[in-house]
Amino acid sequence: MTIRKGFWKSKKLTDLSPEEWEALCDGCGICCLYKVEYEDTGEVELTNIVCRFLDLDCIRCQLYGDRISAMPTCIKLTPSKVESLKWLPETCAYLLIFRGQPLPDWHPLESGNLQSIHDAGISVKGKVIREIDADMDRLEDYIISSDEE
Repeated sequence: MTIRKGFWKSKKLTDLSPEEWEALCDGCGICCLYKVEYEDTGEVELTNIVCRFLDLDCIRCQLYGDRISAMPTCIKLTPSKVESLKWLPETCAYLLIFRGQPLPDWHPLESGNLQSIHDAGISVKGKVIREIDADMDRLEDYIISSDEE
């Protein structure tokens, strides 16, 4: 299927085809960060540790099609989850479209360049460590503040 240029400007998340849904992802890698959730409050904080399947050079999942079976804690983003996941960054394309807001100039669909999100410093590229290099029993030591995302 060919994706129509500017499709995101006239559609709701629930109206996107699977191809359009995938194309909307800006490739920031924030979904791939380990998170700490507090049982008493439900608050979620992000760490600087990424899933073992994230390629740190291009910030893409090496097992994307099989990610859910390979990593049971992986979250498959859906339109209903966009509204409920409070840890999604304000720059998330899914969140922006959900809110009826435009995509930023650095988004690959706007710039025509998959590297533009990294050049803009929005992605996790160069800011994270692999889980093998972290003490996974002490995730709280790796929590990042929201302005570091």
